[in-house]
Amino acid sequence: MRICALADIARGDALRVDTVSPPIAVFHTEDGEVFAIDDTCSHQDASLADGWVEGCEVECPLHASKFDLRTGLVDAPPAKRPIRAHTVTVSDGDIFVTLSTADPNLPPGVTL
Repeated sequence: MRICALADIARGDALRVDTVSPPIAVFHTEDGEVFAIDDTCSHQDASLADGWVEGCEVECPLHASKFDLRTGLVDAPPAKRPIRAHTVTVSDGDIFVTLSTADPNLPPGVTL
């Protein structure tokens, strides 16, 4: 699925994509890498696209859980469950994402 042009996401920024359920977040790191993960923190309902990115890690803006952008694994609590990481391809200046087929780890009370 085409997300947008690479130039549409500045380095260090993220884009929330609401056209899929659950939403995903696409990150363009300061190093120029592009990653896509589920946008909702597995601990509590918060948008990771609103979080802080350092290297290949995003910190949730609500309770400071940290997730690895490459794998979706939890790097810092209070989150205990990983989030899905999706496959990203950049081709001809456009970002494409292939969604993971794994079940999402949504926080309590959040449903599809």
